[in-house]
Amino acid sequence: MHYINRKPVIHTICSAVLMVCACTAQAQVNPPYDDEVYSEELQLAQATAESDPPSDAPAPVPVGKAPQADVLQPEVGAIFEQPGVLIQPGHFVLEPSLQYGYSSSNRVALIGYTVIPAILIGLVDVREVKRNTMVAALSGRVGLTKRLELEMRVPYAYRSDDTVSREVGSGAATDDVFSANGSGLGDVELALRYQLNEGGTDKPFYIGGLRYKSRTGRDPFEVATQCSPRCDTTNATGSGLPTALPTGSGFNSLQASLTMLYPSDPAVFFGSVSYTHNYQRDDVSLTLLNGQQELLGTIAPGAVLGFNFGMSLALNEKSSFSIGYDHSMVDRTRQNGEVVPGSVVTQLGTLLLGYSHRLSSSTSLNLSVGAGLTRDTPDVTVTVRLPITF
Repeated sequence: MHYINRKPVIHTICSAVLMVCACTAQAQVNPPYDDEVYSEELQLAQATAESDPPSDAPAPVPVGKAPQADVLQPEVGAIFEQPGVLIQPGHFVLEPSLQYGYSSSNRVALIGYTVIPAILIGLVDVREVKRNTMVAALSGRVGLTKRLELEMRVPYAYRSDDTVSREVGSGAATDDVFSANGSGLGDVELALRYQLNEGGTDKPFYIGGLRYKSRTGRDPFEVATQCSPRCDTTNATGSGLPTALPTGSGFNSLQASLTMLYPSDPAVFFGSVSYTHNYQRDDVSLTLLNGQQELLGTIAPGAVLGFNFGMSLALNEKSSFSIGYDHSMVDRTRQNGEVVPGSVVTQLGTLLLGYSHRLSSSTSLNLSVGAGLTRDTPDVTVTVRLPITF
């Protein structure tokens, strides 16, 4: 009987089992090669590498310079006569407007001489003037370039004056009322405005302007005046007032201005300075009531130095509120090189409140109210504008 050594056999069987287990485990860890799976894994790895570059990879460097976006001027509610925001090239703005003004003044004229300071020998003329003015205008503005625009304004004026007077020295017991009115084409204006700098957020915009005013309106020297009785020192009766009112100033003028806009969200601060030169006229004659002409000679109106400032506050994306102050200093008028007797430097100050509302993407409504702060300024001025962009 032969005995078989079992240890080598058992060792062989165990080795075979271990090899089978190892192959199975290797197959589970490394599954069979698949082309589609490998391709998807490769694409995913490349995308991850591109989205998350290594920390030591160089930063991308931009090539060239991106084009600058157009810097638009801030929108402000229009409360002054001169708008500050320019029109973009290729666009046209048509702006109908209506302005009403009312003013009243009292005057006491002493015609005579005094023996002692408390006694007057002559005529005391107490006069109160109430004046209503309405101006309907049509303005057009077109953008020539990104920084240059052209404007034309054609006004139509209606005026009415009521003068209440009593000549105390003549013994009149009642007030006399003298009324006059006039209507017609006003003085046509032509203006150019140019933006001087680029401007931007927290950077001011500077805009230079040049405005020419013609004398297309009815001339103050053309209307008949009841002057012969008043100007005659031997007969101081009569009104001495024009029978009709002019619709123009009677003089050509040229105005240079500089406007500043400073945006500071949500407000926009603005202001301007201006100088107006009125051209003199030679051989001017005054038309009297009887058709005669009284030669006045050379008339040179005084220059006008003005400034204004204000602030516009955005209430929402469609509405804004504005407040400002406008002041003008009018120099003396000269006749034949000499200052006209009684002519003084006139100060005109107006406090302005305005409201602007955007009705649509191309139409806005602007309303402003002005209150006179000096004696020679109209008591109240109300202006409505409706700019329409095409």
